[in-house]
Amino acid sequence: MVAAMLPGRKAVIFDFDYTLADSAQGAIDCINSALALMGLPVASDEAICRTIGMSLQAAYEKLTGDSRRVRAAEFADLFIRRAGEVMVDKTVVFETVRPTVTLLKQRGLKLGIVSTKFRYRIEAILRRDGLLSCFDVVIGGEDVPVHKPDPAGLLSAIERLACGPAQALYVGDALADAETAERAMVAFIATLSGVTPKEAFHSFKVHSFISSLLELPEEIA
Repeated sequence: MVAAMLPGRKAVIFDFDYTLADSAQGAIDCINSALALMGLPVASDEAICRTIGMSLQAAYEKLTGDSRRVRAAEFADLFIRRAGEVMVDKTVVFETVRPTVTLLKQRGLKLGIVSTKFRYRIEAILRRDGLLSCFDVVIGGEDVPVHKPDPAGLLSAIERLACGPAQALYVGDALADAETAERAMVAFIATLSGVTPKEAFHSFKVHSFISSLLELPEEIA
């Protein structure tokens, strides 16, 4: 059954990693650099890719099984230092982003980003590719006290875009994105451009699935 289009939307808000861009090589570099400096075994590329979009503390615990906050904080500090050196250069914005956001802006929609990635890093990547001006608001990991799936960031973006949850749409690739949207009472579209398979979303409300951002404008009336 084909989902009906979403009428009355004023804003489209995106996750960043694996939704608008591929930062896998940067994440692999930064995580393994941090683990090595801590005297821990490096992680596989596959395991690291499954943590993209998590907070750094959650990624550390997922990869190491260590829940000690002091060690997680050490890991986060080492990750951030290395990310300052390599993350922008090792992040590739998907080719589908420019035509999609251009069309959505032409339709009069406001656009935003809500991510656990630092806002200044997202802005640097978008600025490099001449896309920063396409987005009306960017909420990063440093802008909220609690990260996704807590809906604080998404609700903040909606408020700053001067619309309500019923007038917004969130687009993401991960289960945390789906839960964030559900908790904020915002319609959610899952893009299958990341590492999360379609069947994994069965516990969440998903309006529709897209394999490419180019399909997104067709979902919005």
